[in-house]
Amino acid sequence: MNRICVLLALSIPRLLAQPDPAQCPANPRMGDASASPAWNGWGADGSNTRFQPASSLGLQQVPQLKLKWAFGFPGVRSVLGQPSIAAGRVFIGVDTGVVYSLDSASGCMYWSFKADAGVRTAITIEGSIAYFGDLRANVYAVNANTGEPVWKVRVDDHASARITGAPKFFGGNLYVPVASGEEGAGGQARYACCTFRGSVVALNATSGKQVWKTYMIEEAPKVVGKNSNGVERFAPAGAGVWNSPTIDPKRGALYVGTGDAYAEPAAKTTDAIVALSLESGKMLWSVQDTENDVWLAACMGAARPEVCPKVVGPDHDFGAPPILKTLPDGRTLLIAGQKSGNVWAHDPDKQGAVVWKTALVNNTTEFGGKIIWGGAADGQNAYFGLGSGGIAAVQLKDGERKWFTALQPAPALASHGGHDGPLTAIPGVVFSGAWDGVVRALSAADGRVVWEFDTVRDFKTVNGVAAKGGSMGAAGPVVAAGTLFVPSGYLGVKNGLPGNVLLAFSVQ
Repeated sequence: MNRICVLLALSIPRLLAQPDPAQCPANPRMGDASASPAWNGWGADGSNTRFQPASSLGLQQVPQLKLKWAFGFPGVRSVLGQPSIAAGRVFIGVDTGVVYSLDSASGCMYWSFKADAGVRTAITIEGSIAYFGDLRANVYAVNANTGEPVWKVRVDDHASARITGAPKFFGGNLYVPVASGEEGAGGQARYACCTFRGSVVALNATSGKQVWKTYMIEEAPKVVGKNSNGVERFAPAGAGVWNSPTIDPKRGALYVGTGDAYAEPAAKTTDAIVALSLESGKMLWSVQDTENDVWLAACMGAARPEVCPKVVGPDHDFGAPPILKTLPDGRTLLIAGQKSGNVWAHDPDKQGAVVWKTALVNNTTEFGGKIIWGGAADGQNAYFGLGSGGIAAVQLKDGERKWFTALQPAPALASHGGHDGPLTAIPGVVFSGAWDGVVRALSAADGRVVWEFDTVRDFKTVNGVAAKGGSMGAAGPVVAAGTLFVPSGYLGVKNGLPGNVLLAFSVQ
């Protein structure tokens, strides 16, 4: 029997009551999302470039950006989801599981919807439907005009399963990546480690019915031994898919980056770039960029649980999807930043063969955390923020490092340095939301900082909710119709600065 359960709309949590200060005076029907400047989903396009070409902002205008409005999220410590902009509306999810639809011009609220768990994914808009996932591996379709539920599906029944990457719509299907938190649970004394396998699930976008599901590790976990307390050990496991799939219509493929292994030996599809058939889900090819990476959070300390591997891996996941770029000479490359600090270029026309590799840090073999939630790419370069601090540009055609800008936090925030979050690019400019709570704009040509704004402060909000900015991590800034939208507040795994605000900036 199919384990995916499609629930009736009546079983989905109903819309929240709307507080008067936040409510828009009217809720006109949305227009065509493709007819106006948008930032739809995580990567702004199917190629996950995080590049906004249709922007009235440029290098000359960015230094004039001023705060236009702020919206406060009640009861929130992490603004987990990146905003999506479509048809003059902002769609965003937070750690409480609430998804909001706001007016992009004023910040007033059209509706809110309560999911079963925190919503870390960006929202994908297709027609009149908004799609997203939560941290219990549920996928939702709601009416983008009203927030009324359409369908809800749980795509994986593993207790640790979660969806962190935005579902991607293409050709009538919704492609959903599945990751897990088993890396954290695996070291517990009574936990039978480990049984999760990352996957990509294709759903019919109209009904939510499963079309196909492909595990990143083909072999199902089986018992491989017992700990001294009698608790069974399982393998293989791991290869979570944390990122939003990259769509390649020309080749009929989608691409994802996978995470590390949770049990040894590490499968060849861990820490890999993987290509799947859009139609069938068949694995077309897989190229592993770090071998033998078996990692559990509990194995980092001096007292290691029995379940730990003989050699603990460096935790070199691909947290972000590969960026699909066609170069002026006609070549197509997949550009992928890895937690090792390496940036890889793979050739999709040669079974993912490595074209070039560029190290953005001095030591790419130690514990990860160098490039986590992703970069952006324009026509010439790709840009990546580093967990160790700073932003770098690499040339797409050959991987040559063009520039590096070291960015240090204020002394009072010395423990909150680095750039875990994804970058965003427009012509001539790169935006970064940093761990220290500062959003910065850099010249794409040479890395000069041309504008910055410290979000770690109190804000007067349009909805009357007390709000303050904090760290910026998994969710990045986005640009649409001349406005920069910045989600602020992120705890992550490094005890970041909490925050509960969405900020909108424009030239006034």
